[in-house]
Amino acid sequence: MTVYAYVRVSTARQASEGESLDVQQRQISGYALMHGLAVDETMIEEGVSGSVPVVERPAGAALFAKLKDGDVVIAAKLDRLFRSAIDALHVQQVLRAKGVRLHLIDLGGDIAGNGLSKLFFTIASAFAEAERDRIRERISQVKADQRERGRFLGGARPFGYQIADDGELLEDATEQKAISRMRELRGQGLSLRAIAEALAEDRIALSHVAVKKVLQRSGNAGTAELEETATTAGQPALSTRW
Repeated sequence: MTVYAYVRVSTARQASEGESLDVQQRQISGYALMHGLAVDETMIEEGVSGSVPVVERPAGAALFAKLKDGDVVIAAKLDRLFRSAIDALHVQQVLRAKGVRLHLIDLGGDIAGNGLSKLFFTIASAFAEAERDRIRERISQVKADQRERGRFLGGARPFGYQIADDGELLEDATEQKAISRMRELRGQGLSLRAIAEALAEDRIALSHVAVKKVLQRSGNAGTAELEETATTAGQPALSTRW
């Protein structure tokens, strides 16, 4: 019989500082001592999100490759191992088929000990999944609120705006004037390439692909650009001059 400890942190910072890892390892060591077990090997998962199935994580995959009948796996918490209720129940079935016992300290130890433990494990897994769903919902709500308030959410800076320290998008007078010029030229029937060339004369360096994106964002792209850009794969969308 081999006893494995499994510990995980989800961020690189936690992994480098080691605080959460140390706490988990101390909890597992104390639990093992109280139950007459000796940890033979500790599998450390550094900077890996809980959303990744345990069998697809580097240390998790290595652990499952080693497990054999009679082995024991100890983890400090349910969410260190599993990403969802379905994932938890599936992995537990696989471990049981292998003859491996799983101990989760926050659930009282050996989860396969009796029917009540199995029921508790199922309910706890569902609650862990629900909590992750709530976190995702909160993040989505925050982003939606920031979007409504005109806050910058990351990625490339949109042409026509500057980004304030608090993330607010502020109109750039020069670039807004360029956008108005693009709309005007597009309304006159000029091609995207012709618009880009006209802007270059005003010292606004944008590729025709970038012009297309700006006009699409402002609702003035028209339909001809689909044909124009069909052969431009691999060209840079923006020059480095803005």
